[in-house]
Parts: sequence; structure tokens; C-alpha cells
Amino acid sequence: MADTASLPSPCVLVLVGPAGSGKSTWAERWFTPRQVVSSDHLRALVGESEHDLAASKDAFGLLDIVLQQRLRRRLTTVVDTLGLDPAQRARYRELATAVGLPCFAIVFDIPPAEVRARNKVRGDAAVPAAVVAGQLRGWPAVLEALASEGFAAVLPPGPVALVPAALAESGSALVDAAPLSMRFGLQLPRFTWPGGPTATAGTLRDIAAAAEDAGFESLWVMDHFRQIPGMGQAWEDMLESWTTLGFLAAATERMRLGTMVTGITYRNVAHLGKIAATLDVLSGGRVVCGLGLGWFEQEHAAYGWEFPSRSDRYALLEDALQLLPLLWGPGTPAFSGRVLNVPEAMCYPRPLQDRLPILVGGSGERRTLRLVAQYADAGNLFGEAPTVRHKLEVLWRHCTEVGRDPATIEVTHLSTVLVGDDRFGVDSAVERLRPKRMSADRFAERVNAGTVDQHIGRFRQLGQAGVHTAILSLPDVEDPAAIARFARVIAALR
Repeated sequence: MADTASLPSPCVLVLVGPAGSGKSTWAERWFTPRQVVSSDHLRALVGESEHDLAASKDAFGLLDIVLQQRLRRRLTTVVDTLGLDPAQRARYRELATAVGLPCFAIVFDIPPAEVRARNKVRGDAAVPAAVVAGQLRGWPAVLEALASEGFAAVLPPGPVALVPAALAESGSALVDAAPLSMRFGLQLPRFTWPGGPTATAGTLRDIAAAAEDAGFESLWVMDHFRQIPGMGQAWEDMLESWTTLGFLAAATERMRLGTMVTGITYRNVAHLGKIAATLDVLSGGRVVCGLGLGWFEQEHAAYGWEFPSRSDRYALLEDALQLLPLLWGPGTPAFSGRVLNVPEAMCYPRPLQDRLPILVGGSGERRTLRLVAQYADAGNLFGEAPTVRHKLEVLWRHCTEVGRDPATIEVTHLSTVLVGDDRFGVDSAVERLRPKRMSADRFAERVNAGTVDQHIGRFRQLGQAGVHTAILSLPDVEDPAAIARFARVIAALR
């Protein structure tokens, strides 16, 4: 059996081949009916049957509309037509390019005698022999044209698997890979586990213990007071972050503990410094203070907090980055910044760490990354390896401008990860966990659903791009097997 081609999801696949070359059969085998847009089926919808050639113009007009609507929603789509018309192929590529999706050609280069034989056994559905003969005469020109038409790739009709784009090429990173050392952290963005609030403490303790045993070196929680859009409903259970970290300090021994990240508007900054220092003492010196601009305006309104302008929040964040190290240091120095005035920056007991590290979340190139370069011990990024490389180039330029050694900044990276032992395990997990109103493809893309080997490749690429610590959330984290599976990724890259 041919090797399985891993195609990035979402994508567009244009089938190209004479009548009877096996296009529809291949599409039915490797894709669900909802993913296939067939000119034959649309001809039956607007005409008398799939073979009503008089309805072809209307069918292709409808196909264009359906394809546009599907691609606007970024849905993987298989275009099941003959694909012999270069203008039609160009139109499909144009629609895919407009929404940033790769477009592949699947070419059914079948021996002419086999095409004719297949057509004959189709009975009343057979295409006239003269039409097939004309398609076969023009086939060499089609093959020649495809090579230079601008498809992401021209592939034979072998086995395929849809894989989130971040993982589609990750297998290549496993081949002849140089040794690489990465650290891993686990983020807990949700607390909606079986058993409800009465079981939350026990589940949280079990997850923390399993993560520490698996080799995770840090444990992180979001700093929100209600669930954020895109993660769940506002009324979902959401634990207060620093209280939760205090619980986790008692439930763990080695992992560092942090917020990803604390909104700078949520607390009096000096009080926040006291909270972080207290936790550092009680955890044995394991705290990272994550700070961010704060963005969730509805959360501020719900709790009656002021939501300053973006410019004012940046001013507050910059003041905090200067105040907190003073607060955690010796003596009682006064601090006067752009918006903060603290007459006595005093905090005893001081943190156990000589310098309690501050991580700044966000990757805005003009202001946020410059604050990282000026003040922070770590900066958190998002995106895949090419994006990380670009953001780090920007950060290094800021470091040069402020006279900072880039090597003194830890680069962290946050993403969601769903891991399966094999493709069957991945697909089963996606189907089990996806919201019912979300397609399996969309959910798989959102959570980077892939096999252990694919994730080893992905994180290796991120490490080669400059990431030191990869922080991830697992959608099925309450399942001990999920943490155990990711332990194999950690072991491969540690």
C-alpha cells in the first residue's frame, strides 16, 4: 500500500482525470460526503439526473457558489469534476488563494485501456465513447499543464489523511534530527471536569501529580474570573488564578508555577507583588509572574473594574515591570512612574528567588516585544515556527536597541494540543471531544490534533525556531492517558 499523504486541513483538492478514472470512488473512500462537492450531484439537483448535460452550466454555477461559501468558512473541500478545463482549475485555485488555503491537484493518470474498460461497465451511466476518446487525446496536454499551474502539489490518488496545518510537515523534522533540549509546561484553562466542583480539588491534585511525573517542568493557569470566548461559556467554572496556584504549590514539589498571564488591570500592582512573593516563599521559590496588558473588556464591566484605554494600560504595564523588581528587592524605595506612585516599595518576606522572573504575554511587535526586551525575563509567543522566527527577529532588534543580551530572555510558546497514539486514536478523540456544532476538521485544527510522532516533529521545529519552553493545554487533560501520551513527546525532546 502506498504511503499516506498528510494534507494540511483545511485545504482544497481538485480532482483531475478522464471520465471513469476513479475520481468519485477515491473521494468516497477518503472523505466524508459533506466534504465532497460533485458536479454530477449538483447536475442532478438542478437538472433531471446526474447525466443531464443540459444542466451542466447551472450545475457548475452552483458549484462555484457552494465552493465560495465553504472556503469562506475554511472547510476542507474536494472538487469532484473532470478537472480537464484549465480555466476551471484556475478558478478553484483563485478561490482557495483568496482565503489563504492550499490547493492540491489529485491526478488520476490511468492507462487509456483501463479508462475505456471502466466506462463500458457503467451501463446507462457510461459516457459516450467518442467523448472519452476526446478526453484521452487531450490528456497529455493536461498533465503537462498541471506541473506549472501553481498548485500546492500535484499528487497521485493514494491514501490521504487530513492533518492540522501545524502538523502536516512535522514528520520531516524527525529525520536526521539534531539533538534538541526543550522544556515543557502544562496550562489549565478549564475546570469543567466530571464530578463538578465537589471533585475539582481532587482532579486538580491528580492532574498536577501526573504532570510532574510526566516531566512537565511548569504549571500555568489563566488569570480570568469568568471563562473567555472561544474557550467556553461565560458561566463555566473558573477558579481564581493565584488562589489556585497556592493549592498547586502544596500539591507539587518541583514544577514552577505561573499565570499565563495576569491582567495588569485586575489588581493593585503592589498588592500583586505581595501575592507573588508570598507564593514564592510558600512554594520554595517556584513562581513565575506572568503579566499582560489585559483585553477582556466584558470581564472588567461584569466585575465593576475600570477598563483603561490601550495606551493607559501599556503605561500601567510598563510601570509594573519597573515596580515589581523594586518591591521584591531590599529596603523600601519609593517608586513614581507614569501612572503608579508607591511611597514604600516594601515586601517582606522577600521572594526566595534572587530575581523572581517576570514573563510578558503577547507578541505585538512595536510595543509589547520592546517591553520584553527592556524589562522581562521571558516573553510568550504564539504561532508556528515561521511566525516564531519572525517575532524573535523583531525581539532581537529591540534587544540591540536597548543594549540587552537576547540570551538572557527565555522564549516560551503557548498552544493547545490533542495527542493520539495513531490516526485512529486522534480521529476518535476529535469526535469525542468536539463541540457538536463544530466540524471535526475545524476542531482538529483548533487543538492541533495529531499523533505522538507528529507532535515530536512539531515541537522540534518550534525548538529549532528558538522556543525554550513549550506550554500547552490538553483538551482531555483529566484523562491520565492524555498526559502519559504527551510524556513520550517530552521524553523525546528533553
